[in-house]
Amino acid sequence: MRYARYTALCLALAGSAAAQAAPPCAAPEHRQFDFWVGDWSVTRSDNGQFAGQNRIEPTLGGCALHESWAGAKGSRGHSYNVYDAARGVWHQTWIDSSGGLLVLEGAFKDGKMVLEGSQQQADGSAQLNRITWTPLADGRVRQRWDSTSDGGKTWQTQFDGIYAKRAGGGAGGGGQRVDI
Repeated sequence: MRYARYTALCLALAGSAAAQAAPPCAAPEHRQFDFWVGDWSVTRSDNGQFAGQNRIEPTLGGCALHESWAGAKGSRGHSYNVYDAARGVWHQTWIDSSGGLLVLEGAFKDGKMVLEGSQQQADGSAQLNRITWTPLADGRVRQRWDSTSDGGKTWQTQFDGIYAKRAGGGAGGGGQRVDI
């Protein structure tokens, strides 16, 4: 009888401790990219031209972000973004409708998410890509994509866009509707 009570007490305490354990991906680092979550209308920062729509959603119990891009000219793309706690880095894998693959890693620092990765070009050369997401004070997000093929001596801007939240699923910002 005494053994049965002891066993019951141990099981109850073990269950209580398990219930109090932090859920996976609960550390603050896992929330660093949450400023990007939303349904967005994206315009080019240089001329305000509609570039497309992007939906960023938490998935897998908040352990990852799933991106669904629909470009104004018909391009499509998806990415998964995850904080790799074991290595202390953010990771993104991007795949698009042209067969493109982009693998980036980096960190949230100085109020910005900066991810970089090397990509082999058709001619065999390497291109380094750096994408920076900056949350703006008014709730918008700026995304700037720069690349270099000379080891960082010179950089070219591939895209510089502004994300504005879409009101009620509409296009917002005067852009056209693109279903994603």
